Parts: sequence; structure tokens; C-alpha cells
Amino acid sequence: MNRLGRDELRRQHRPDAIRRRLSRGPRSQHVSDAVLGGIDGCITTFAVVSGAVGAGFSSSVALILGFANLVADGFSMAVSNYESAKAQREFIEEVRRTEEEHIDRIPEGERDEIRAIFQQKGLAGDTLEEIVRTISHDRRLWVETMLTEEHGLQKAGPNPRKSALATMAAFLAVGAVPLTPLFSSALELHQQFVFSAALAGISFFSIGMLKSVVFAKPVLRSGLGTLLTGGAAAGLAYLTGYLLQQAFGVA
Repeated sequence: MNRLGRDELRRQHRPDAIRRRLSRGPRSQHVSDAVLGGIDGCITTFAVVSGAVGAGFSSSVALILGFANLVADGFSMAVSNYESAKAQREFIEEVRRTEEEHIDRIPEGERDEIRAIFQQKGLAGDTLEEIVRTISHDRRLWVETMLTEEHGLQKAGPNPRKSALATMAAFLAVGAVPLTPLFSSALELHQQFVFSAALAGISFFSIGMLKSVVFAKPVLRSGLGTLLTGGAAAGLAYLTGYLLQQAFGVA
């Protein structure tokens, strides 16, 4: 998040602003899904291009393999992200049902758990007992407190559909970038590869910069870190393709 000025921070922490913010509940963010999809998409397609060039294949073969991998891997990654987010939500609901059952069957034991949790935070005496009474008086608050304090879970997991869409959209959009030079028949294969590498590098660095802006990290370090990750993956793909071509004599 961007750093805010003192006046803006004061405005956001007025009682009315706090009430409005809390009434909306926690906002889910899908920047991490998009970043993951974009990086993986670019690595996937540029790795295919690098491997194909290293193996001595033509640009048309690299283009076909690249788009085939782009569509298949993009769909697979989106489905995987959807199932992961769905499983997280289902797990949270299962823990919630378990806590509700425990409150119904052994309420005093659950009060003892609340008491122990807040004792660990340094509370004691009348203050501690008042907190225990207040929380255990509200069933919904009681359950949510056990979720967050005992199990370390959020009230709700990420939206599975939005996570999947953000992942696949970024995967396809960024992953297509290294393939665009292969459409140019005016360029030789090595020239197409150089342009593809340049575009992939720009994509990696841009994604790193996006991460730094959203999560308030150093721009240059984040951009270079993502660039090195993608470059290493592409280098391994190129080397693998070259070595296999030499080993099996693929023409």
C-alpha cells in the first residue's frame, strides 16, 4: 500500500470513517493471483521459446508449442487456484461448525480457551473476566474469536472464482508477450529470440515493479528479483533444449 500523509491518516481514523471501514468488512485482494499468473505465464511461454530455439526448431514450431502451453497451462493454473481457494473456504467453514458444536456441548471449556488466549496477551483479573463474559455473550463473536485467535484463520477465504479469473487473465495476457516476435516473418529466428527475450525481460521487471507499488517494496530490488527468477527459468529451458538436441540429434 502507498504511504499516506498525516492529514489523510487522521481523516481515515476518525470515528465515522472507522465505522464505515469496519462495516464493509475485509476486502479481498487478487493482486497476488495476478502476479503469480503473470510470472508463470511469461516463464511458461518464454521457456518454450528458449527450449525450441536451443533445440534448433523453427519459429513456427516454437509458436505452436508456445500457444498450446499458454492455453493449457493457463486453464490448469486457474483451475488449481480455484480449487485451492475453494478448499480454504471449506476448511474455514468446517472449523466454524466444529467451534459452534463445542460451544453448544462444552461452553465452559470454550470459555476457558478464551480466558487462556487473552491471558497470553497479558490480561488478568476483572479486565480478563469482563472480556470473557463479553465475548461468550455473543455467539457469533465467540465463534469468530476462536477462528482468528485459536486457529489463526480469516473470517472468509478468497473468492475462488475471482482468484481463478485473475490468475488466468494475467497468465494469458503476460504469457502471450514473448510469443509476439515469432509472428514476424521478416525476422530471422535468432532475431525473433532476441526480441522475445527483451519483451520477456521487460514483462518480468514490470511485474516486479507492480508488486513493489502494491506492497510498498523497493522498486528496483523487486523488479530485478522477478527478472532474475524468469531469466533463470528461461536459461534452464534453453540449456535443456540444447543438450537434448545434442544428445538425440534432433534436426
